[in-house]
Amino acid sequence: MSDRDAHKQFILEGDLRSVMWRLSWPAVLAMVLYGLNSFLDAVFVGQLMNERALAGVGIAYPLSQITLGLGSLIGTGAGTALSIYLGADDRGKLHGLLGSVNGLSLLVSLPYSVLACWFAEPLVRMMGGSGEILAYGTAYFQATALGALFWVHGLAVNMTVRGEGKMKTAAWMISIGLLVDVALKPLFIHTFGWGVQGAAWATNAAMFVYSAVGLLYYARGRASFDTAWRTIRVDPSIRRQILSLGMPAMIVAVMGVVQNVVVFGAVSSYGTAHDVAFFAACNRLFLFMMTPLFGLMRALQPVEGISYGARRYGRVRRAFSQFSLAGLVLILPFWLSMMLAPGAVLGSMLPGFDFSAQQLIDFRIYVLALPTLSWVLMALVFFPSVERANIASALALLRQVVFFLPVMWLLPKVAGVRGVFWGSAGIDVALFVLVLLLVGREFRRLDGRGTDADAPLREATAG
Repeated sequence: MSDRDAHKQFILEGDLRSVMWRLSWPAVLAMVLYGLNSFLDAVFVGQLMNERALAGVGIAYPLSQITLGLGSLIGTGAGTALSIYLGADDRGKLHGLLGSVNGLSLLVSLPYSVLACWFAEPLVRMMGGSGEILAYGTAYFQATALGALFWVHGLAVNMTVRGEGKMKTAAWMISIGLLVDVALKPLFIHTFGWGVQGAAWATNAAMFVYSAVGLLYYARGRASFDTAWRTIRVDPSIRRQILSLGMPAMIVAVMGVVQNVVVFGAVSSYGTAHDVAFFAACNRLFLFMMTPLFGLMRALQPVEGISYGARRYGRVRRAFSQFSLAGLVLILPFWLSMMLAPGAVLGSMLPGFDFSAQQLIDFRIYVLALPTLSWVLMALVFFPSVERANIASALALLRQVVFFLPVMWLLPKVAGVRGVFWGSAGIDVALFVLVLLLVGREFRRLDGRGTDADAPLREATAG
């Protein structure tokens, strides 16, 4: 058995706990490393420039996340499609996949670059920028927009590698880009005198490295399949599948930007600067706790996609349940510490902050539904992997648009800042219940296709 076949067989036949461990820890590491790129902008700009430059980068950064949404659209879609093609051994589509990734990256990033540069100043002003902060934010956002092709293609190729289940490979690719970013940031910001634009161009260079290293990986034949990596050709059938399977990830990323604007606007309008600082700390802790769950999501995707493509439906169901339970076990000790000693946990981010009794209650409410998010996030991977991406897209839109925007508009009017905390928890609980119902229905649909043992019989009958 070749190395290529051995990796696929390990995902299909290996003990699920071993598969989960081998794929999950490098996936979590990759998520942390990727997130460091944005963190480093704040560190270097804050140290090498001034507070106004840091504020400008801070308010412009959420806008730059649109490029990550476009990269997730193509990368998540291509990675999920790749897993299904591998499981089904569809060599024709595997061969044309990278050409479609290359072509789609160009098609979505170039128009975005033009529009983002043109509308950079009004967009940054909409985020609250004015004066010097507006100037810094606009310069930073325009520089990131000019490098959009590298952001989109680099992320897309890296997520395609993850679609094979090659989590370690994807992690070291990201680490190389991170080293480039760290080396270039002080050089571009201070030595060359490029300021905030230098911070952005250092990240652009890191994203270029992601693209180049990813293509080199395919050029050297290290992948689990043969592909025309040099081509820039969008196959219509592959394009439709990539866009369909990647749409939920894009909705989550883009609506996350809208969500940040709405929720921080609500806290600012109905609270004080003290409340804004408190909510920012709560939100950061909440997002930090979700990082390992994001890693588990990435690890689950190739397991689900390859198993589904190979018609191993029982393994699809077991993998979802096991990864969801693992996510719960992973965050449960930290969640308990937040519930039992919220002041101590928050004090790690806000030393010397005078927490009121009501704020500690609000924080407990805010993180109340955190353990349920393991099932919600795994479902966002599960549904596209079984070719039901429309359900994942509907869930993302339901949470971000139908639930979140009206609730965050109404509740703070009635309950003040408390409404933000209580509304967020209520939305997550409602979404968890809905996800359980939809996943249960999908499990029954897969059961109707027969058990794993029936798959060879069905194939023989079909033949």
